[in-house]
Amino acid sequence: MSSSTEASKSQIAYRWIRERIATGAFGPGYRLVLSALATELSMSVVPIREAVRALTAEGLVTFERNVGAHVARVDGSQYRFAMQAISLLEGAATALAAPLLTPDDLARARDLNDVVRRGLPDLDPRMFRAVNQELHRTLYAPCPNPRLLELVQAEWIRLGNLPDTLGGIVAGRASAVMEEHDALIDLIERGAPAETIEQAVRRHRNGSVTADLAVRHPESGQCDLPTPRGA
Repeated sequence: MSSSTEASKSQIAYRWIRERIATGAFGPGYRLVLSALATELSMSVVPIREAVRALTAEGLVTFERNVGAHVARVDGSQYRFAMQAISLLEGAATALAAPLLTPDDLARARDLNDVVRRGLPDLDPRMFRAVNQELHRTLYAPCPNPRLLELVQAEWIRLGNLPDTLGGIVAGRASAVMEEHDALIDLIERGAPAETIEQAVRRHRNGSVTADLAVRHPESGQCDLPTPRGA
């Protein structure tokens, strides 16, 4: 079999496994058995191994000698570092997307915020995360920089299927999150400068992650995200 064919198959395997990690079908700690994956995808173990190596390089998979490959687990420190990156990337993407957002986009973002508001305080943590991420995705999706969008998506995939002890609803923070969402949408609706919108996103992510880790994972230490200029 030619090397180009093997490379093509490794890309197919890479995308297939990556998608399942992104959707949570392969959750943190899930064991990636190469022979079983090869059978599932009707290919040899060689392209599967290459795909797993690529995913390991991205931090989505961990490999231990004599143990094998597993989907990476997320702890407080990894969550903090990933959210630092997301804070910067989403802030920039949202600022670039703002002029391209339609009234329908903004209305959808407000509706998603209301879904969370109506569900509190009994909203399931996973539902909160899903709706919250969809709201932000709505606001940065029109970003004209495809590479920036790829980087945002890659960081969220790297977080994988977060445990309920991370990224959920922190008591006393929920109402502030709703107000910050409303304020961000108002800024975009008014045509605020790109830098102002970027700062608002970064402050918002900073407040949520800092509150989350301070309450659930105090052992993770200082967790402030980068402070925007002029904040």
